[in-house]
Amino acid sequence: MPASNVNESARASHGFRNLVHTIMLVVGCGALMGVLAYSVLGVVGLMGAGIFGAIALMALGRTSPQMVLKLYKARPLTEEEAPELHDIVRALTKRADLPAVPQLYYVPSQMMNAFAVGTKTNSAIGITDGLLRTMNVRQIAGILGHETAHIMNGDLRVMGLADVLNRITSFISSLGLMGIPLVLGIGVNFPVYTLVLMIAAPTLGSLLQLGLSRAREYDADLDGASLTGDPEGLASALKLLEEKQRGNWEGMVLPGGRMSQPSFLRTHPKTEDRIERLLAVREHANEQIVVRPDKVQTSIVPQISRPLVRWHRMGVYF
Repeated sequence: MPASNVNESARASHGFRNLVHTIMLVVGCGALMGVLAYSVLGVVGLMGAGIFGAIALMALGRTSPQMVLKLYKARPLTEEEAPELHDIVRALTKRADLPAVPQLYYVPSQMMNAFAVGTKTNSAIGITDGLLRTMNVRQIAGILGHETAHIMNGDLRVMGLADVLNRITSFISSLGLMGIPLVLGIGVNFPVYTLVLMIAAPTLGSLLQLGLSRAREYDADLDGASLTGDPEGLASALKLLEEKQRGNWEGMVLPGGRMSQPSFLRTHPKTEDRIERLLAVREHANEQIVVRPDKVQTSIVPQISRPLVRWHRMGVYF
């Protein structure tokens, strides 16, 4: 990887801590599922949960990225439509040492978002229309670096595993709760701790999954910044995204008045914390992946105007 303005020692320190968090959270999800399966269904339940989890994980790994993107009505973003973005993705792929270049997809949505799907050998990155209209090339490069880091680190598979474990946990919990009246009806004693576990397990599993998501986001930020050589580019994108999501009127009328969401209920870490970590890994060298950082990326489709009510035509028109 070429030299960049990323402090590798600081990045490695943050990365090690995130790795420990990831291992603890994945093991926690698995242990919670195992304990619940054994408490409700015994050894047979534990074996069944393990077999079902393995099958579900294999199916998850074989799911085509194109199939997922169809749910978002996405279509391929061609080289002619966005040549600079394709150049950036190819450069990121080379730096990340991925075996295949992720395909770019255009998502017709006004939301500002980007996401990665697939595996290292077959992956895709979806970019919404709202993101293309709002951010400059440097900021989009930071976002693309973040998503490429997810692919490079295998985060999609890790999060898929956590999701499978959490779904199995919820299923076993529901199955156990539905069977309580039958068990009590035939006079079988039912341990109180098992009942408490069945009620609390789905919530605990969800909290562990959210914690895992936050840990992987921190890693994707730091590794993405290393790939682009530009931590400030991603930090700028995150700040802009936060401002747009908050809304201009809210900032003017109620500055600082929004009720903050508890950290343990977030899928992503707080933007302030992410920006602080990104800016902490800067160095003086400045070799960025973007050639024209301040160029504003324009959308590939015409702006969709807001609907207007035309009384003389008796309808709503765009």
